[in-house]
Amino acid sequence: MRSPLLTKLLFGHRPPLNWLLFCLVSVFVLIALLGSSSSSSFGAVTSFATPDIYTSYRKLKEQALSDYLELKSLSLGANQLKDIGFCGKERENYVPCYNVSANLLAGLKDGEEFDRHCELSREYAHCLVRPPKDYKIPLTWPAGRDVIWSGNVRLTKDQFLSSGSVTKRLMLLEEDQIAFHSEAGMMVDSVKDYSHRIAEMIGLESDAEFLQAGVHTVLDIGCGFGSFGAHLLSLKLMALCVSAYESSGSQVQLALERGLPAVIGNFISKQLPFPSLSYDMVHCAQCEIVWDSKDGLFLIDIDRVLKPGGYFVLTSPTTRQQQGSSTSAKTGSMYTPLEEFTKKLCWSLLGQQEETFIWQKTVNSQCYIASKQFDIPICKEGDMQLYYQPLARCISGTGSNRWVPIHERSGPLNSTDIEIHGVHPDDFFEDSELWKSALRNYWSLLSPLIFSDHPKRPGEEDPLPPYNMVRNVMDMNAHYGGLSAALLEASKSVWVMNVVPLGEHNTLPLILDRGFAGILHDWCEPFPTYPRTYDLLHANGLLSRIASQGCSMLELLLEMDRILRPEGWIILSDTLGSIEKARMLATQIHWETRVIDLQNGSEQRLHVCQKPFTRK
Repeated sequence: MRSPLLTKLLFGHRPPLNWLLFCLVSVFVLIALLGSSSSSSFGAVTSFATPDIYTSYRKLKEQALSDYLELKSLSLGANQLKDIGFCGKERENYVPCYNVSANLLAGLKDGEEFDRHCELSREYAHCLVRPPKDYKIPLTWPAGRDVIWSGNVRLTKDQFLSSGSVTKRLMLLEEDQIAFHSEAGMMVDSVKDYSHRIAEMIGLESDAEFLQAGVHTVLDIGCGFGSFGAHLLSLKLMALCVSAYESSGSQVQLALERGLPAVIGNFISKQLPFPSLSYDMVHCAQCEIVWDSKDGLFLIDIDRVLKPGGYFVLTSPTTRQQQGSSTSAKTGSMYTPLEEFTKKLCWSLLGQQEETFIWQKTVNSQCYIASKQFDIPICKEGDMQLYYQPLARCISGTGSNRWVPIHERSGPLNSTDIEIHGVHPDDFFEDSELWKSALRNYWSLLSPLIFSDHPKRPGEEDPLPPYNMVRNVMDMNAHYGGLSAALLEASKSVWVMNVVPLGEHNTLPLILDRGFAGILHDWCEPFPTYPRTYDLLHANGLLSRIASQGCSMLELLLEMDRILRPEGWIILSDTLGSIEKARMLATQIHWETRVIDLQNGSEQRLHVCQKPFTRK
């Protein structure tokens, strides 16, 4: 519990709300009036100027007037602002856009009723999702990777007891905790042994050589309880879990609770939410997907997200049975559907051990053109950067400048790599330096209250090092992934979900090629994750962006509250008008807030908030 003194030090004394609003309204009145009175003289003086200058000025004037009217409206209703209440208990694990009943009423079937449909189930209940009765603040990293509070996730004893024998050996359910054993030296079939077997099957001496072989990023489909991803992260690989929404008991929720990268996603009917040529390896261990169904559409989408030379690792008893039957059938020139589809996709079967099979995607793009006899066409130009589009029966990425075999890539991106993404190298490197500087300022300004440079959370005894109060970070408007890179260079023990807002220049391929986690998202919609799954949310310029789209700032902040853990932090950087509106709304949501003037002559303001831990 934070002391009143600490709260005062952090957030200071705020002037009366009406007085502050009056001052701000007055400022914007002056801006609007001066702008209006001087527009003719400005036009006369700058008649030689380019139209862009006038356009920019006009936009600034319109924005000032808009901010003034908005603040005036808020000031008139300031006394009527009411705190937002809490949702009912039934929404403790609420994930918007997943409403099976609404989907069934809309006529969706054949599994599509379990898919994401924001257009059918957008329930705008303006309330705060409360934590479960037994919720506790997660343990600091890295202890929280291997021990979590059982009351924080929807995993019952029945679900645990019904899980497989390997799962039971990797987990230990105790009174109010779940312990995971993801380290080596425990048993013959440990996660490390499994990872080592995969490395041997692709021709490596050990899994420590994954990076040398070009495997930097792994997409783990149906990630179970996250132990494989945890092991890959220890090898300095970025392993992102993607798994279907589950109303009771969730792989994604469990992985995020452990501080492991994860996002809700599946491809019952839609493509995976990533662009073409995104991952070096796709892994599926008993993920319960029938890969040869829907005429191979699932495998085609795996081919779409795999980089040239990338690996598809499939561990499944069903696959073993299919391949076993195909061995005896080959004498009659017959193949299983799975074999047929992998041949159409120009994949090579590298090996099989027990229930594990590994295919490698071709590095020769001409192979797909030669395989037209298999009736899988090449996708049309522009089909590579889609957002939640239906599964497509076509091969993509073959004409991309990013078609580079994984074993030919080494080290950070160079200028040529950056230009391939339509980004000028000077802009990229300038952005990188900017975020290095911003991160240093964040640390200087906000330590010891947020970051792990300080040995304890306020009010707690000193934990034993190493420690980290922030683990799961989301950059809600990631641009080039500069914040993620700055955190990595500063050796901070965090991972970042880099979100590229829909409608912005699509820099997600660049972010993924840098080896980071990322996803496209429309912030006028909820984010595909469970409640209480991020420690820190960061957004630069996002408030202004959603306002220009006509979307609700209140609904965005409520969504941020939903996905933020109790005692989690928010850092917003935006224009004065947007920040002031966010500050007023933040008080309704019960956040503790502080607005910081950057004192560099900029119109930007920094808004720092903390979500309290309350069970009301």
